[in-house]
Amino acid sequence: MKTRFLIAALALLAGVPALTIGVTSGVGAADKPIVAAQSAANATGTVGGIKVPSTNHPITLDVPAEATHREITDDQKRVRNYADQPPLIPHAIRDYQIDLNINKCLTCHDRRNTAGSQAPMLSVTHFQDRDGQTLGTVAARRYFCTQCHVQQTDAQPMVPNSFRDFDSVLGHAQGGQK
Repeated sequence: MKTRFLIAALALLAGVPALTIGVTSGVGAADKPIVAAQSAANATGTVGGIKVPSTNHPITLDVPAEATHREITDDQKRVRNYADQPPLIPHAIRDYQIDLNINKCLTCHDRRNTAGSQAPMLSVTHFQDRDGQTLGTVAARRYFCTQCHVQQTDAQPMVPNSFRDFDSVLGHAQGGQK
């Protein structure tokens, strides 16, 4: 019984779009091209018998997408924008494979490989499980690097940032006391 009710509800929902475009009001498939041509000429359309303007709608406007920001790959570390921010990636990572079988980041940043690659070693926090136990390999919750670390770009901040690191706060406080 429940299945029949579900099928009837789905059939009713499937028929709702037909009601809004006028299929049940006598407009046949052969009439649609004429209505579409008239709508383009008049710059209005009819939805459910109501005239609707079809120009300057965000969906119909042909607006070019914003340019993407350029990736910065100069291997220079940048200042962090807030406390405990994960470090940004200062090199290209396009086509890096990071999945259950392979993590390209670990070929340089794993503690066993940093001597040969001269890359910074992963923090000890990457080897701790959620209970704080230190493991011999990267913890599963820290394995997918790009869920926290992003590549550096030349993008400007979307909102102003007034973050000051600890040293600048102490320096400012000592300067005010003198």
